[in-house]
Amino acid sequence: MSQQSIITIGTKGPGLYEFTDQAQAFIRAAGEPSGLLTLFVRHTSCSLLIQENADPDVQQDLHAFFRRLVPSADDPAMDYLVHRAEGPDDMPAHIKAALTPVSLSVPVMGGRLALGTWQGIYLFEHRQRPHRREVVLHFST
Repeated sequence: MSQQSIITIGTKGPGLYEFTDQAQAFIRAAGEPSGLLTLFVRHTSCSLLIQENADPDVQQDLHAFFRRLVPSADDPAMDYLVHRAEGPDDMPAHIKAALTPVSLSVPVMGGRLALGTWQGIYLFEHRQRPHRREVVLHFST
């Protein structure tokens, strides 16, 4: 048996947006005690992460690291970039999405996501302006 759904996550700019509760609600509605949840984001300038959800400093540090690793296209270090049609944050967002996962798999045990105590599921937005991102949830038993 399998079930699918699409959730929409509104973003306000770069950062991590937790949606663990929405994923758990989907699993609860499926009514099956065990299986595998696969998540897939339908965009090329954001990604998905399982990350700590207890200390917000972790999210802030991850965001700062990726800003330093892949700066905006208007930074002199990024002069080599050709794709600039959608603004200085677009190609760096594609690079960040290439370095981070766009799909995740999470086991389901006892009707719950088998995440660790401090783990949450996040959409990692890489663009500057607000977006509405779609994540496909697929649960199979």
